[in-house]
Amino acid sequence: MSTNLFDSTSFEPARHGASNASIVVLRSCATALALVSLISALLFGLYILAFYAGAVAEGSMMQWNRILPRIYETDTPTATFAIGVHFAAGGILLALGGIQLVNRLRVRYPALHRWIGRVYVTAALMTGSGGLIFIVAKGTVGGMPMNVGFALYGALMMLAAAQTIRYARARRFDIHRAWALRLFALVIGSWLYRMEYGFWKMLAGGVGHMKDFSGSFDIVMSFFFYLPNLLVAEVFIRARRVTAPSPLKLLGAGVLACATAFVVVGSYYFTKRHWGPAILHWVALSS
Repeated sequence: MSTNLFDSTSFEPARHGASNASIVVLRSCATALALVSLISALLFGLYILAFYAGAVAEGSMMQWNRILPRIYETDTPTATFAIGVHFAAGGILLALGGIQLVNRLRVRYPALHRWIGRVYVTAALMTGSGGLIFIVAKGTVGGMPMNVGFALYGALMMLAAAQTIRYARARRFDIHRAWALRLFALVIGSWLYRMEYGFWKMLAGGVGHMKDFSGSFDIVMSFFFYLPNLLVAEVFIRARRVTAPSPLKLLGAGVLACATAFVVVGSYYFTKRHWGPAILHWVALSS
């Protein structure tokens, strides 16, 4: 299975006037975003596993509520199990997603690529279903807007995972790659969700955020953490086509460049303040 961003066949000179320069710029921006996303998603995936698995190992499950209230409550075991599956599978997703972007792995080790892809899709289905079961069994802290936004997120992730494997098995690899890109765009939503809250707190002082996630900003974020990602993916999917005009390729490159800058700044801040310390604590606990 392939979520490769830079399949060389997608950047052949177009017969309809797209310049080689725009192709090179788009390819370079895609490569930069993929590299920083690979590193950042891996770090965040390790952080998720360290934070939630570390709390289980230490017997301090109430720590789960530090970021999102009411995630863990002793009287809702079904919801707790479902969200635990969601977090564990989500950590695996983030750790493996960047690996699937490496073109060399797909070309040189296709069998390994396929097996990692199967694990990746299975983890996506588990992540989506775990989140949906939690919402049905308990509901989110933010009420109906968050319930709807997060349920749509889980449903879209499961759809993208199913379509990714469906078209891989049908050997329709162009369509497969497009769905795999959509899946990756959704997968990184949980990682961007925390980044976007952090940036909003720094830039706007957290205006519109309430402790029970019922504020105006919280309502917007119930959808914003994944819908723009899908928009970026769609722009790139269309821009990478050989028949796409140069302006569309340059627009796609600009969108990718902005996304890269956002990820670099956010990753530095969160690794220094949150992800790094939690990962190091987990390593110390395990040793």
